[in-house]
Amino acid sequence: MNELFEIKGGDERLLQGNEAIARGALEAGVRFCAGYPGNPSSEILETLAEAAKELPIYAEWSINEKVALEAAAAASFAGLRAIVSMKQNGVNVVSDFLTNLTLSGTGGGLVLVTCDDPGGISSTNEEDARLFAKLSDVPLLEPATPQEALEMTKWAFELSERIKNIVILRSVSRLSHTRANVLLGSIPPYENRAFFDTKSPFHTFPVLTKHLGRHRKLDEAMAHYEGSSFSRYDGPERAEMLVISSGSSWNYAAEAVEILGLTERIGVLKLGMTWPLPVNILRRYLKYSERIFFVEELDPFVEEGVKALCAELASEVGIKEFYGRSSGHIPICGELSPSVILGVLGDIFSISWRAEEYRARMKSLLPQPSPPREFGFCPGCPHRGTYYAIKEALAWDGRNGFVSGDIGCYSMGIWPTGFSQVKSVHAMGSGVGLASGYGKLGQFGFDQPVITVCGDSTFFHAAITALINARFNNSDILLLVLDNSATAMTGFQPHPGTGSTAMGEKVEPVDIETVCRSLGVGVEVGDPYDMEHTAETIYRLMQEAGQRVLILKRKCALVQGRQGGFPYTMRVDQQKCLGEDCGCGRYCTRIFRCPGLIWDSSVKKARIDEVICVGCGICASACPSEAIIRQQKAPN
Repeated sequence: MNELFEIKGGDERLLQGNEAIARGALEAGVRFCAGYPGNPSSEILETLAEAAKELPIYAEWSINEKVALEAAAAASFAGLRAIVSMKQNGVNVVSDFLTNLTLSGTGGGLVLVTCDDPGGISSTNEEDARLFAKLSDVPLLEPATPQEALEMTKWAFELSERIKNIVILRSVSRLSHTRANVLLGSIPPYENRAFFDTKSPFHTFPVLTKHLGRHRKLDEAMAHYEGSSFSRYDGPERAEMLVISSGSSWNYAAEAVEILGLTERIGVLKLGMTWPLPVNILRRYLKYSERIFFVEELDPFVEEGVKALCAELASEVGIKEFYGRSSGHIPICGELSPSVILGVLGDIFSISWRAEEYRARMKSLLPQPSPPREFGFCPGCPHRGTYYAIKEALAWDGRNGFVSGDIGCYSMGIWPTGFSQVKSVHAMGSGVGLASGYGKLGQFGFDQPVITVCGDSTFFHAAITALINARFNNSDILLLVLDNSATAMTGFQPHPGTGSTAMGEKVEPVDIETVCRSLGVGVEVGDPYDMEHTAETIYRLMQEAGQRVLILKRKCALVQGRQGGFPYTMRVDQQKCLGEDCGCGRYCTRIFRCPGLIWDSSVKKARIDEVICVGCGICASACPSEAIIRQQKAPN
């Protein structure tokens, strides 16, 4: 058995923040786990899915986040503890059901984990999902360390059952993906069975009564939290400044205060519950200083709440001077770091410390500067061939056409690695929805061809509804489904088209071609490695009207590598290679840009990087001089 899933507790383990959340759910007795993959949240459900192979629990990758919460809520209604995980974008998807669920209430403990992504490290946006807690009137918890993530997850289930409502636990990228020693507790016995009590239905009526009820649940949650150990204050009783922080940002604040030697002058208050704000705790510590500094990711969520509270308690806590995002001391967007907080406190307290000096010291420790890197497709990625073909087809057509895309590995089509073909990227499925709109603009003089792309996982998640919309409204649309048999961007999780579930159960895959044909749209299937034929097919389909789908099927290169690899060994014929004289000046390395092709400046010729090249053979089709040679590998 994986030691992370051992029943007994008492041992320390080095855990990632997401693994600690998963372990906390197991120690809380969770039985039903659902989610949709998306960095930085993916490891939570992945860990629970592995646990489901050894423990009597259930885990699934749902088709999208809304369905994930609905499925988990069903388990809660039947008396089981359930958890659902997603990234901040997923909370947008789930919000319609969430705002209804918080009126109906829950049965067994139900926890929604959102992992936000400050800085948009692996997202199309940086969004603070905490606002949905306020919108939905549900408690919001923010752990600061992996150990607290475990403990707070367990407590979240207890709180959920106490108030009979869902609880939101919010992590961020740095907490989700950091590692620390975590003391494990025990996993309780699995004794309860699912049962829906038909005498206690779950619905939202009467709405006003239920709305009032969830506010009372918030008051109960606040009172229960104030008796917990998740708040912490460090510093003097009379401080020159009070720092109020939450989540991983508390680590930055505490570290900065210590580095600058301000522990006797600054008090640091950590809040574990940020909605509703714990009024009695704040009432006590707001008296400690006239200056308040807010350190939180991302929006001024706590900042605005505390300011409003200070206005209400002005006669009791006095007039305050505030420092934070509203004052301009904290950047209005982007991820925080210790250096940001050090810079702010250094300026306020006239202590010489500059981030530039710190970075210079760190840089001096490196033996040599890091080489510049660009966003790029992996060696052998089929998307490179797809965008090459799109580029050719649009050039042949000559009507200033463009690509409408969305989020996935193929988002890199906005950069040179995808030949800069993608002109819009938004939410999952939005590329198809936009194309559905473009397809009805002909009556207004719009005559540019639009190609929209989505991945196989995105097709099931959100694009299928937009395609149905195009079919229903007879919109002119050409959809390319880039089917690489994986949810590749977030870690190769299964989806309805892969033939296996999160727990490894083999199932009949949902066939995208069959689904599209059932809608009555024209469907063709192609190979993105065959770039010439793919370009010709795209060009031909661009001349047609109505709803057309081209499914370009090739396994993700990383998946193919795990399943036996590619058939070729590649080499460059140095006699045929024209180098800078090939017509476009190093066409293969400057334009085609596969990382397995490199420029050898010593001989001014292209060559194959044998360490990086996977042997897919697609680059041979891109060389106008036929200098790139495919050689069939000998059978093992």
